[in-house]
Amino acid sequence: MEPTTRIQLCGRLVAEVNGQRIDQALPGRQGRLLFAYLVANRAQPTARDKLADALWPEGAPAAVDSAVSALLSKLRRLVGPERLAGRSRLQLLLPNGSWIDHEAAAEAVHRAEGAAARNEWAEAWGPARVAQHIAARTFLSGEDAPWIEEWRRRLDDIYLHALELTAQAGLGIGGGELDTGERAARTLVARAPYRESGYRFLMQVLAARDNPAEGLRVYEELRVRLRDELGTAPSPTTQALHKRLLSA
Repeated sequence: MEPTTRIQLCGRLVAEVNGQRIDQALPGRQGRLLFAYLVANRAQPTARDKLADALWPEGAPAAVDSAVSALLSKLRRLVGPERLAGRSRLQLLLPNGSWIDHEAAAEAVHRAEGAAARNEWAEAWGPARVAQHIAARTFLSGEDAPWIEEWRRRLDDIYLHALELTAQAGLGIGGGELDTGERAARTLVARAPYRESGYRFLMQVLAARDNPAEGLRVYEELRVRLRDELGTAPSPTTQALHKRLLSA
């Protein structure tokens, strides 16, 4: 059995490579950022000057080449020389089957999307929840750099989509999972107040609980917000759902 490699970049950095915890041994803050950058961009080699920009976004030190070389040497000793390929262009080569949290979130959303497209709600529910829980954590919490902000935006998109899929799956399963669907829909409304899908899922959950009046109140909240803050109206899809609730 291959030694495990599991890396968590969302929240607190945790890294186990070839069965060994290495996160506490990484060389300081810059070493942690270097490792995280190479993990996040492991699909392709990265030039040394781009690594320097990632490590020192506000301006590199005078002896930047030496600083990068020292960090890379320490990282090679930790992960093994066979895992860090290249000299002028670097690439982290992790073992097959490695688990990296942000990759697991993206893959889980993809699986949930496929199951939802087939109306297999029980199959969609689990992966959607996995993606939701991973993406809810802040990517490299406590750090700040343009590349980190870019990853946070990507994960925020995954998180919002996972909430949509969780709400949709909760509706499809029904019963006790309506509670999960409602929580996901309400969280979606709070996190993305101009994203109409959250309101629609919440309206549908409330209608499924024989409370269409409360669903109509949710629609009115959306309508007033869009009118007062954006000068627009709900989409035709949302208006059609409103009409169905009125007729109910």
